[in-house]
Amino acid sequence: MTLADTIANYAGSATREVSGIDEDAFRALYDRTARPLWVYLVRASGSRDLADDLLQETYCRFLSRYGGRSALPPMDEAATRSYLFRIATYLLHDRWRQGGNAVEVDIEAVEAAEVSTAEPASVAHIDVRRVMDSLKPRQRQILWLAYVEGMNHAEIAAITGLGALSIRLLLFRARRQAATLLRPEENRKG
Repeated sequence: MTLADTIANYAGSATREVSGIDEDAFRALYDRTARPLWVYLVRASGSRDLADDLLQETYCRFLSRYGGRSALPPMDEAATRSYLFRIATYLLHDRWRQGGNAVEVDIEAVEAAEVSTAEPASVAHIDVRRVMDSLKPRQRQILWLAYVEGMNHAEIAAITGLGALSIRLLLFRARRQAATLLRPEENRKG
């Protein structure tokens, strides 16, 4: 049984009697959104197990929020995706608060989460992975949302609960920190 089946079964048993949520609509939503959300959670948390837990909890919370309706909420694809990322981000922040801010990155989990390609990893790809693993969790999170998920400042702000101007500044600092880590010899000369 896959994670989607588990969540769909939960959704079916928990909401069929209450509202009759369309399981096919949920499964389609899950198929479109689960992989990028899971990769984001692995990258931000550094833990495959934590990402699995948070992914399941994200969809359960999403379903419980809309359990009283007869269908999935009337949001467009982008709004639904953003809402799921927001739930996942809040859950991740809750975990960080419960266990402290120190997050040990499980390199194998992060590598397993990345999309594999037919070509061998380039040196630049390895450097970027090393840099991302060296950044603070918030920096990894914001860079991932901006450059992998392609979100703008307002979308990232909505997901993280920060202001758009704060995102702009935090993204600037995270890029600068990443550049410093990518080119340490240039930064020592200047």
